[in-house]
Amino acid sequence: MATAGCAVAALCTAATAPAVADGAVSAAKPTIVLVHGAFADGSSWNGVIERLKRHGYPVMAPANPLRGLYSDSAYIASVLKTIKGPIVLAGHSYGGAVISTAAVGNPQVKSLVYINALMPDVGESGMSLSARFPSALGTATDSVPYRTAGAGGTDLYLKRDKVHPVFANCLPESQANLLGVTQRPAATTAFSETAKVAAWKQIPSWALIGRQDMTISPRQERFEAERAHSHTQEIDSCHVSLIARPDAVAGLILQGAAAAAGSAAPQLAHTGTGGPSEQALVLGGIAAVLLTVGTAVLWPGRRPRHTTR
Repeated sequence: MATAGCAVAALCTAATAPAVADGAVSAAKPTIVLVHGAFADGSSWNGVIERLKRHGYPVMAPANPLRGLYSDSAYIASVLKTIKGPIVLAGHSYGGAVISTAAVGNPQVKSLVYINALMPDVGESGMSLSARFPSALGTATDSVPYRTAGAGGTDLYLKRDKVHPVFANCLPESQANLLGVTQRPAATTAFSETAKVAAWKQIPSWALIGRQDMTISPRQERFEAERAHSHTQEIDSCHVSLIARPDAVAGLILQGAAAAAGSAAPQLAHTGTGGPSEQALVLGGIAAVLLTVGTAVLWPGRRPRHTTR
């Protein structure tokens, strides 16, 4: 019994004091970089970020300029160069086209994750893909001229009455309308410029497909994922799955992160609070076993009763 008690005490001590070890593990984890798409900003990843950080991953969600595929990917590539260690690069919607270019030539990018995303091949653009796989987005935008100090162009905005049915049909209408108010426009060059490279040809990829996506056709998402030999997951969600289904999106990104680290993918913890931790449950089970052993020692004449389930 004394031996069992010492074993439990040792386990409990180990469970409450691995701060240094946890820090070492965290330092070895890849940095996850999240790139948002058109009509959005980095806050669209908030629910996903919360879940990834819960698993101890360093996360960045830089602003995607939305000015054109060439300039946007060059900007994100410059951000990636500031990161030490391995990188998992995830892109939503148009952000998928950006990461497909930005990752090329950076050996630190170990995994690509596409969330309801564009995945153009060399010579393709967002416009050419949408012509092949039409969606409701074709009639859901307004064109607005803009000028800067040295040049000008045309921005695309989602029509306010199209945000809910086309862009965010799986969210409450009030939440979708708020996205319409705060949307960031994308220049037409974001969709018209053709890809010169395609990182998914060299880097392992994961792809999430939303079956209710009205912005990018699910047929297009499946075609892209199959062509790239991506690890694919389909869910019941609209285009903004990163907002509507952050558990599923974070889970797929964790698969890419586990592959980048060369380990098995962890399971997402429940989002509720107040429940016992996994470590506490394991220790409790071990303690129960040791207590049973101690009881058998104290009462050797009693045989443990076997039960079936």
